[in-house]
Amino acid sequence: MAETTVKVDTITRDTLQGLAAAEGLSVKAYLAKVAGEKEQERALQTATAAFRRAISEPGVMDAFDAEFGGLPPVAHDTSRAA
Repeated sequence: MAETTVKVDTITRDTLQGLAAAEGLSVKAYLAKVAGEKEQERALQTATAAFRRAISEPGVMDAFDAEFGGLPPVAHDTSRAA
């Protein structure tokens, strides 16, 4: 894969070097890791929004419960905080 240079101020460079070193990584590896984590975070946010839209449709939860049996019964009430 081709490489490129990213110019940042020295404070940002030093911060990135410190964060990378704390994880035992080079800055290059650290930035690749962070970029991957951010991509996954965005994908999860998109999936969560799609799921929330889907379950907000009338009848979807009832159809799901009918098909898969709903949630299992609980032995105690967990609906309130301790």
